[in-house]
Amino acid sequence: MGPLASLAPCGPYTDLVPLPVVVAVEENSPAARAGLAPGDEIVSIAGQVPRDIIEYRLLTDDADPMIELRRGGLERVITVSKDAGEILGAEVSSALFDQVRTCDNHCEFCFIYQLPKGLRPSLYVKDDDYRLSFLYGNFTTLTRFTEADLERVIDEGLAPLYVSIHATDPDLRTRMLRNRRGATSLRWLRALLDAGVEVHGQIVVCPGVNDGDAFVDTLTGLLDEYPELATAAAVPLGISKFSTEPALRPHTKEQAAFVVDAVHAAQEDFVAATGRRVIYAADEYYVLADRPFPEAELYDDFSQHENGIGMAARFAEEWDGRLAPANSGGFFQSVDGSEFEAYRGPRAQAGSVTFKARRNAPVTVLTGKYGEAVLCPLLARGGHGDVEVRVVPNTYFGGNIGVAGLITGEDVAATISGDAPGRRYLLPDACLSNGRFLDGVAVTDLPATVEVVASDGAALREALAGA
Repeated sequence: MGPLASLAPCGPYTDLVPLPVVVAVEENSPAARAGLAPGDEIVSIAGQVPRDIIEYRLLTDDADPMIELRRGGLERVITVSKDAGEILGAEVSSALFDQVRTCDNHCEFCFIYQLPKGLRPSLYVKDDDYRLSFLYGNFTTLTRFTEADLERVIDEGLAPLYVSIHATDPDLRTRMLRNRRGATSLRWLRALLDAGVEVHGQIVVCPGVNDGDAFVDTLTGLLDEYPELATAAAVPLGISKFSTEPALRPHTKEQAAFVVDAVHAAQEDFVAATGRRVIYAADEYYVLADRPFPEAELYDDFSQHENGIGMAARFAEEWDGRLAPANSGGFFQSVDGSEFEAYRGPRAQAGSVTFKARRNAPVTVLTGKYGEAVLCPLLARGGHGDVEVRVVPNTYFGGNIGVAGLITGEDVAATISGDAPGRRYLLPDACLSNGRFLDGVAVTDLPATVEVVASDGAALREALAGA
């Protein structure tokens, strides 16, 4: 998904474009020495109005930047004494200062259309903004991408980018996006790859739409037309009970097995042609197909870990201490302080445990149905056979939603409310943003004390070591 581009404002600042606001100033930084303070509005830097955090960082990277700011309704100009490349030390309120480029596709499988009413407004914003793709790993369809965007990506080195492909057949892609530009917008993918930009692709596989032979054709199309892709992920369709699309249906076991087999066959073709595997199937497919997860070395550098590619293998490597925890943002990563909030978000610091309960209590790890397939074997071989892994049924979203990142507070409360007191609960932070679940429930609102553990194997092992 991506956004609706605005041209960079020219000349004096106008109130049509919100100003970035300083929210924190690092002590003894160039910004602090120059007198910048929280609450200051940045009007311009070196006479230019920055459109986003990318331009803000580029402009403040120069030596001695001149900053025009507004404080208490009054404007002033300061020159910050700093070397080129030295960090300014002022954190601003958002990632995009101009308008987020919203998505003009109408994909029947879009999860935003499957959200219930009453959630925070930011969750209903569909973006198709290449800048959020660069900053947070959001996927863009490129249907609103322009020549000016291409020039900026190349000139400023905005990579990697993440592109929703879904199908390489123009007519099928148009049908899936419900946008006539779906047939032509992959020309921008070709242009990005020609310019040497690192791009990661995604295929949301929808049964009866782009699965089966169409999926195989897409994999062949990737190799024939876009062999320079860094990676491509095949991920399953997610359907909530709020979907209004009667044609959507979840994968059967046989369909999941077909995807896994097709991906493995395509990997062989890619390795023969490029020396790289490129295409990977999401972990959910192996669970659905009742197949073992591939070994960690088959995922190369785990480039699409946050997209559910190799999460199980990486978690096991972290558990065993062979890999350091990934510095991932997760499902909710937000564009701090702006009206837009992307789905991937700040959770807990890797390895941290909060709300620590008493020691020697019986331990329950709360997770989704897919997490159960990952955790049970690890706990058994790690000497934690007495630890209970309890699946939190996702009644809030219903459908086939089983990932831990979509667990809600309402469902956690229902799952643990009948337990006797004294149990120790561990919950992955992937389902939280600033201590709250998607449904707005806070961890502290739950009927029992719940410890929040960073969503990596090392953090869980550390938490259990204190049991």
